[in-house]
Amino acid sequence: MSTAIGEKVSDFELVGHDGETVKLSKQLESGPVVLAFFPMAFTGVCTAEMCEFRDTLKEFESLNCKVYGISVDSRFSLKAFAEQQNLNFVLLSDFNKEVSGGLGILYEDFLGMRGVAKRSVFVVDKNQSVAYKWTTDNAGERPNLDEVREALQNLN
Repeated sequence: MSTAIGEKVSDFELVGHDGETVKLSKQLESGPVVLAFFPMAFTGVCTAEMCEFRDTLKEFESLNCKVYGISVDSRFSLKAFAEQQNLNFVLLSDFNKEVSGGLGILYEDFLGMRGVAKRSVFVVDKNQSVAYKWTTDNAGERPNLDEVREALQNLN
């Protein structure tokens, strides 16, 4: 199963690296949400991607949105990763793979491991629908954040 542009995203609650629970529908009350899925904390491309979000977060915030990084790592691993990289946004743990599985973005085999999230970005609008989607099977490829910002601008 995968979620296409225009389709509703199932509501979810995930625990952040800070220990706080984040509910999608609650976050959407204040504007759109960017969900940036990445395979694994502490790996080269994932670190570069999350640091790019960190370095451009003010641009995203100026578009009245919240950014969340999501992986299947534990919240404890994500906490150490966020601290090491000085990330200024919340990383959510999809340890049980419910969200990434529901969106159809899990690798069957990633370096011998099952159920790792594919690098993907979703912009979810205030109606809880997918306004933008980018996903790749190539874990070495990073999303174009200009495209993500453009999708957010088109919502305003």
